[in-house]
Amino acid sequence: MVPDGQMAQGTQSKRTAGVTFAARLSFEDIRHSYHGKETIKGVSLTAEPGEVLCLLGPSGSGKTTLLRIAAGIEAQSHGRLVLNGQEVAGPNQFLPPEKRGIGLMFQDFALFPHMTILDNVRFGLTALPAREAVQEAMAALERVGLSRYAESYPHVLSGGEQQRVALARALAPRPGVLLMDEPFSGLDSRLKDTIRADTLAILRETRATAIVVTHDAEEAMRMGDRIALLKDGRLVQAGTADDLYRRPRDLFTAAFFSEINEFEGAVKRGVVETPLGPAEAGHLPEGAAVSVAVRLSGVSVREEGGAIPARILARRFLGVVELLSLAVPGSEQPVRARIRADLLPQGIRDVTVDVNPQAILVFEKDTQTSYMKSTS
Repeated sequence: MVPDGQMAQGTQSKRTAGVTFAARLSFEDIRHSYHGKETIKGVSLTAEPGEVLCLLGPSGSGKTTLLRIAAGIEAQSHGRLVLNGQEVAGPNQFLPPEKRGIGLMFQDFALFPHMTILDNVRFGLTALPAREAVQEAMAALERVGLSRYAESYPHVLSGGEQQRVALARALAPRPGVLLMDEPFSGLDSRLKDTIRADTLAILRETRATAIVVTHDAEEAMRMGDRIALLKDGRLVQAGTADDLYRRPRDLFTAAFFSEINEFEGAVKRGVVETPLGPAEAGHLPEGAAVSVAVRLSGVSVREEGGAIPARILARRFLGVVELLSLAVPGSEQPVRARIRADLLPQGIRDVTVDVNPQAILVFEKDTQTSYMKSTS
């Protein structure tokens, strides 16, 4: 067995992935209900040709349902799905999955245990003559570096290798859009980085449009050209990783992309007072109730010289960084900070705190609209 993260090369060099005709896939005001409960609430979103679009959100946010609607496994109750300008699902048309030119890679890989690796990969190539199907399947296996396992069975492969076989099977028909449902969730955390990078390189080679479902913000930032953040069946915000991290529209988005301390307050003379100091409130009206988010990475802790006295309640070593829990005057809840490891002497309790103003975000409570633009 070849170790995960190392492409098996065999006697020939790995073949470059065959190029597909990347498609544009648009969700237009999509709604979906399940047992009377609305699970998708008017989502409009477009995956542009050749881009990797990540659908991000917590469990139950509607990510996988959108993917199943795109694949044709589920039907929406309202709205249209449009592929390259043609309606494939909507009031006037419903194409079955096999006629959409859309590939789907399942979370559990869904390999057939009784079939060889080669037969698994050529399973979706039924429209081709047998010899040509074998050639295309072998080419797909070569792209992922596993051609030497063509006559083996799935049980002899590791999880990472099975993931690559599933990717080869999904890409073999050269779909215009490839859908991937949490493709790395079953892999060892130590191997995810390498296998993600391998997968992304293959997607770039094929130039296929890809929609990837994930609940991990960092994974979405690593993979996605753009990210669509969902909550409770609604699209909260879509844009680049930089957009969502630095310019979150609401507190939910800010908290999804970074760990935060959260405080409540009201605007007085253009600022909000918090236990970590005053926060500018932009153009919010006097007296407006607000939520203030302070990123953990923006809280600096040192022995002395900081603006705010604090006491260390707990300290957790995480390798490169340490996670601190601090008691700060005026805060009923401990304030958390993430600092470089070994910055503070062991055993120290009394410290001081400063906050980077660029790590502070202020949101009006009624609308949850951000009036601060973080650049940290």
